[in-house]
Amino acid sequence: MSDIPVGASARCHRCGTVLMSPRRGAMTRIVMLAATAAILMIAAIFFPFLQLDAGGLSRTSSVMGAVMAFSGAGMLPLSVAVAALIVVLPLGRFLALAYALAPMALGWHPARHAAVAFRWAEAAKPWAMAEIFIVGVAVALVKVAGLAKVTPGPAFWAFAALVLVTVLKDTFMCRLTIWKTLEERRRS
Repeated sequence: MSDIPVGASARCHRCGTVLMSPRRGAMTRIVMLAATAAILMIAAIFFPFLQLDAGGLSRTSSVMGAVMAFSGAGMLPLSVAVAALIVVLPLGRFLALAYALAPMALGWHPARHAAVAFRWAEAAKPWAMAEIFIVGVAVALVKVAGLAKVTPGPAFWAFAALVLVTVLKDTFMCRLTIWKTLEERRRS
């Protein structure tokens, strides 16, 4: 495969899918966006997510509270699944991307297991469902809004920002360029 100049794109002749699109400074941006996403995820876990007010009663919930709510009454597997898919996998994916790409963004050799970390981050992408969670919450909010006063908390907005940061990160990422850079820097 020939080298693609920075700023250009290589597309599939049959379907038009972008195969390679190197950009100047993309690794630095990806690392910064992954670190930002990790910080937003940690904030989203512990801050209040929603407050419901209905009939004089008020209830505040957090993501961690939602995970723990499923842990009783024989629903522990559901609690583990919710924690893994909404919290652990996305956070682990952001940290793995930062670990794999940060040394190369600084111009250094890749970290010791950077290829393994990047491969894991790519494999975990379909299972890291923070984006799906926020869409589900938005749909539920529309349904509940007629029954109670719903006030989004800081964690809700952190999750919303997390979705935007994740989309930006994925936009900057050219997987083939990352694999090529990993291979070149490992040899040198």
